[in-house]
Amino acid sequence: MTALVAGPGASLLSACATSGGGGDQPSAAPATSIAASADPKNPFGVDAKKPLEVVIFSGGYGDSYAKDLHEELYKKAYPGVTVKHTATQQIGTQLRPRIVGNDMPDVINNSGPEALDLAALATEGHLADLTPLYDAPSFDDPSKKVRDTITPLVLQNGKLDGKDLVLNYTVSHRALWYNAKLFAAKGWSVPKTWAEFTALGEAAKKEGITLFAYPGKKGPYYQLWNVLYTAAKIGGNQVIIDIDNLVDNAWQSEAMKQAVAAWVGIQQKYGDKAYLGLDHTQTQVKQLQNKVLFYPCGSWLENEMTKDIPLDFEYAIAPIPDVTASDKMPYGAIQVGVGENFVVAAKGKNPQGGMEYLRLMLSKEGAAGFTKKTNNLTVVTGAADSSGFPPGLVSASKAQDAAGENIITDARFEGWYKELFDYGWEQTNVLMSGRITADEFCSRMQKKADDIKKDDSVTKQTRSA
Repeated sequence: MTALVAGPGASLLSACATSGGGGDQPSAAPATSIAASADPKNPFGVDAKKPLEVVIFSGGYGDSYAKDLHEELYKKAYPGVTVKHTATQQIGTQLRPRIVGNDMPDVINNSGPEALDLAALATEGHLADLTPLYDAPSFDDPSKKVRDTITPLVLQNGKLDGKDLVLNYTVSHRALWYNAKLFAAKGWSVPKTWAEFTALGEAAKKEGITLFAYPGKKGPYYQLWNVLYTAAKIGGNQVIIDIDNLVDNAWQSEAMKQAVAAWVGIQQKYGDKAYLGLDHTQTQVKQLQNKVLFYPCGSWLENEMTKDIPLDFEYAIAPIPDVTASDKMPYGAIQVGVGENFVVAAKGKNPQGGMEYLRLMLSKEGAAGFTKKTNNLTVVTGAADSSGFPPGLVSASKAQDAAGENIITDARFEGWYKELFDYGWEQTNVLMSGRITADEFCSRMQKKADDIKKDDSVTKQTRSA
């Protein structure tokens, strides 16, 4: 098995604005300038007497990788230091009031349904420029800069307003997940065309199995991702690039309309609206019970459900089937990207410590330990031994090898335009519940994109690939 290398695109999940309207706001503390020191072992001049505060999203990866590994590496490097650890699935709810009050934690793992709006944080000057981190000597080999030890996509996809403000730490694969053992037992093959997909839907229906489901209560962005990647499969990555760049009528491209219509058809004929009322964990348990055949998610899924996986279940990844006979991307094209955002508070109490914490995360010990604890890869080159990988990660690696250059890009408007992405979540559920048509979904999304494009108060971002 070859080493996994991230494909184009970063996942900047964003939800929950950093502040609300009304009332006088406290004056912001000036951002601390972080300059490199002469000591390669302490390149940011960390003061061990200063406490460090770390907030982790305890989702699919849990939080022990931070509490028991990364934070311990920091304590080992700076004996006597105090590290405050907080784990939560409600990043926005917990941190929004603190950010408004200029009390932002030093390091934030910004992820999940309530992730903060990174573009807004960048505009408000809350995010530290990570350029000094990437230019610092690596922990393992001081003759190398940190930037030379990680996949270049970290630098390409972690920019906001042209600055290096976000560290995307993991390599992830998003596609359709299924039970390989069930397929083997039934003699089923993974569908390569939409006709094969619907034929399998008929076979699954006879077995009392729902062909496809996604969680509508929490994580509806799973299906929004799925529709976007299907559109890219049909029309090429330019479809998503145009959406990100707010190109006129991008949401009404033929590829987008075909993708939306295709999944609406699956939902109408083979879906179950009951799943729209379930959250991600409840839906994932249903799949482990072989009540759902295909589930759209990322490669964190296997680790998230590891304690519940029964003996007759083995996660495997399936590419999106060919939707038309003229899809621009061939069967086997798969989404591969870098994600799981980490940021350092520019106006926090210990930005130097925050920067050093990220440097330790990007050490081989920090990265290999993360992979061991979560069964997911990091962006650190050559840090993980592929032996002992669980079935789902092995399957994802093989799928990436088979895809070659046919990598589907992430949609970056997730982090660039919070309002548009949040609206997309809402409209995806409205669409999949049958309350609007595919054309109406595309029209509504286009109108929202047009409104944002016209809004001069919204900082615009662009990408070329």
